[in-house]
Amino acid sequence: MIPLPDPAIIREAAARALGEDRGPADITTLACVKPGVLASARIFAKEPCVLAGLLVAEQVFREQDVALILTPRTEDGALLKPGQTVLDIEGPAASILTAERCALNFIQQLSGVATQTRRYVDAIAGTKTQILDTRKTAPGLRALQKYAVRCGGGVNHRIGLYDRFLIKDNHIALMGTTGGGLAAAVKAARALEPDALVEVEADRLDQVREIVPLGVDIILLDNMSLDEMRACVGFIAGRCRTEASGNMSLDRVRAVAETGVDFISVGALTHSVIAIDFSLEMSA
Repeated sequence: MIPLPDPAIIREAAARALGEDRGPADITTLACVKPGVLASARIFAKEPCVLAGLLVAEQVFREQDVALILTPRTEDGALLKPGQTVLDIEGPAASILTAERCALNFIQQLSGVATQTRRYVDAIAGTKTQILDTRKTAPGLRALQKYAVRCGGGVNHRIGLYDRFLIKDNHIALMGTTGGGLAAAVKAARALEPDALVEVEADRLDQVREIVPLGVDIILLDNMSLDEMRACVGFIAGRCRTEASGNMSLDRVRAVAETGVDFISVGALTHSVIAIDFSLEMSA
């Protein structure tokens, strides 16, 4: 079962998006739709995809009008065919029209994340490697985008700056100015949050050789060639896990997985989303 976002996050996102779009009033609907008119509608996919965001779309309609009757026809994570219905809506026509765009925006954007993630997951099928997301998310939508990654079969990296250490070259450089360098940085991390994973970035094999004896949990192999990654994985020999990062593409990701890394992180899952085409069709 796909772990769901906190319901409070879903409610807040739906209310914020609806308030942004609706403002004081939906003046077009007020002018064109008489009070009390009822209608039915369905949301359906117009291209093949992995569905994500249905839960958020439902919440948008609830925020607009609790009188709307919502009947989901599938669930997030499902593989959809063109024309497949994901949600039926019945009730006040004006409420359906007002909530339509916000609901579709969430489904289209989040399904784009899930579908892109599934492409990467499928590309490395049969290897031991897992696809990770990054913090390169749309501001204010991180929890929902990371949920969409899970819908697509990916794995979440750290959620924010608070739940895992990721010690990069700038951190190490600053530690060096006060004495201690890398070893001191790792020691300080362990002392601050003993239960948190400690990951350290490296872009050369000699750095990996320095990091391994420090007992970190993960080494991030940043922007390395395939040969460099293979050499690092061979040297590490399972003493910690490895993550490959930097300029990952669908064309390259299979070869990277075959170097033996445990994880591949892909910023494009969330920072370069291509929305999936969905539509809402109404009937009186």
